[in-house]
Amino acid sequence: MAVIALVAVAISSCTETTDLMGNSLTSSNDKYEVYTDTFDVATQSIKVDSVLSRSVYSYLGRLKDPETGSYIISHYMTQFHILENQASKMFPSQQTIAEKGGIFTPIADSCFVRIVVNSYQGDSLAAMKLSLHELAKPVEESNLYYTNFDPEEKGYVRKDEGAISQNVVYSMTDLTTNDSLRSVYRKKGYYETVDIPLNDEYCDKDGNKYNNYGTYLMEKYYDHPEYYKNSKAFTRNVCPGFYLKCVDGLGVMTEVAYTQLVIYYHYIVNDVTYIEYANINATEEVLQTTHIINDQSRIDKLIADEECTYLKTPAGIYTEVTLPVEDIKRGHENDTITSARIVFNRMTDKSNFSDIVLEEPTQLLMVERDSLKTFFELNSVPNNKTSYLATFNTTYKTYTFNNLSTLINHMWERRYTTVDWNKVVLIPVQVETSGTTNATTVSNEMNVNSVRLVGGKKNKHTPVRISIIYNNNKN
Repeated sequence: MAVIALVAVAISSCTETTDLMGNSLTSSNDKYEVYTDTFDVATQSIKVDSVLSRSVYSYLGRLKDPETGSYIISHYMTQFHILENQASKMFPSQQTIAEKGGIFTPIADSCFVRIVVNSYQGDSLAAMKLSLHELAKPVEESNLYYTNFDPEEKGYVRKDEGAISQNVVYSMTDLTTNDSLRSVYRKKGYYETVDIPLNDEYCDKDGNKYNNYGTYLMEKYYDHPEYYKNSKAFTRNVCPGFYLKCVDGLGVMTEVAYTQLVIYYHYIVNDVTYIEYANINATEEVLQTTHIINDQSRIDKLIADEECTYLKTPAGIYTEVTLPVEDIKRGHENDTITSARIVFNRMTDKSNFSDIVLEEPTQLLMVERDSLKTFFELNSVPNNKTSYLATFNTTYKTYTFNNLSTLINHMWERRYTTVDWNKVVLIPVQVETSGTTNATTVSNEMNVNSVRLVGGKKNKHTPVRISIIYNNNKN
């Protein structure tokens, strides 16, 4: 009887109910429930006539846009950069060569501007023609310039009789070299280049004549070494810069890594002739602007298509997104939003404007509508609070923005303070990183890219939705 009683007690103390499991270890203040919900998101295309012309690269060329049938033309202006420790070593010391019994006069054997190509879009065999123009005065570095800025129209290009104005015909594949040499260049990752000779007689603004532009640079170096102490002095006193225009040809848009001024010269010591060269580079440290010409009336036709939205570069179309912040927060004012996520899908059906699919932008920036310009003007980077990055998923053809909960809360806190308080804009961008993840520079995408996204006021597909996860504290 005693054994039976003990078994009965043991069975009654072992229950299968787990509802209260862990209650003895958890404070009643920490109990919560998780809810999920989705909300429709409104999107529309908005036209952008120009973007901030601040980029790692410059652009030169002409392409025909298959979606609009219009021509996209790019020109660029560049200044040149001199490091403060570079000036004393740019050209050899005349005194040192003379002490060695050598002969040296500051006369350049040749000089040219070299365009170093990072990449290009279009036909590598297409014949293109560019013109290079000397600037009469420096473009002011203190101002911000957008892609509708035309240095020639604004009076920066030198127009007098002695001004440099040089034309060159080129293609991305140099047919003057044999196939095997071009193959070696490709395999070893050499840059393609375009050289513009400046070997004709040159007359400066004061009427002084030189046998070529390189000799002008060298004489200024020896007569006024203070002009070469840094980039600002060089730009103001020696070379204000050049404006490079695409004047003929069709089918290539060139992404320029940097531009160089190259000067070849020689000197003789002990009857031995030494041939040397100096180069001055245009880099990010000095002002470079890209001038883009695009037919805005053709873009209006794409804006009018309300069965999708567009992302189109350069200086074309963004997608504006209105987030349903009020609907998300209604009834959940005291809940915590632990996750907010939007997926933007690429349209897969054919466009009414073109059957040709252009390359999609690789990366998108999501930024508040009110910060559309200031984000780039202030050299900002995504902070995952009011601005985010997404990368195109080539497998699923989507752009996904995760962790938008902070953005929703931020908008709710500043609700109704501006007309666009609940709006963000999707912008194609180029991103420079340190390491693999940290963005250091974000600039507008200048390549010719385009993608249609599911959405728009007359969307016939599954609506664009934001997925929300709430954390609801019971107490």
